Amino acid sequence: MEPTRDIHGTLSDLLDRILDKGVIINADVIITLAGIPLIAVSLKAAVAGMETMLEYGVMAEWDERTRADARESRKQTVPV
Repeated sequence: MEPTRDIHGTLSDLLDRILDKGVIINADVIITLAGIPLIAVSLKAAVAGMETMLEYGVMAEWDERTRADARESRKQTVPV
């Protein structure tokens, strides 16, 4: 399978692909002065649609807890 390049892609195509496949950003930045590290920043971020994240097991517990809270809230607002 050869990679292809679509020169007519739009921003919505890019966003659709990112949400469908996901993107992981992992960056480390260290600021040094005279060879002495002063500040270190470590960034780890995952950007994807909820369906994709759940498929890979990311935020599964959060999703289950949120759905359970929503079910409980609906039970409390429905008159018996």
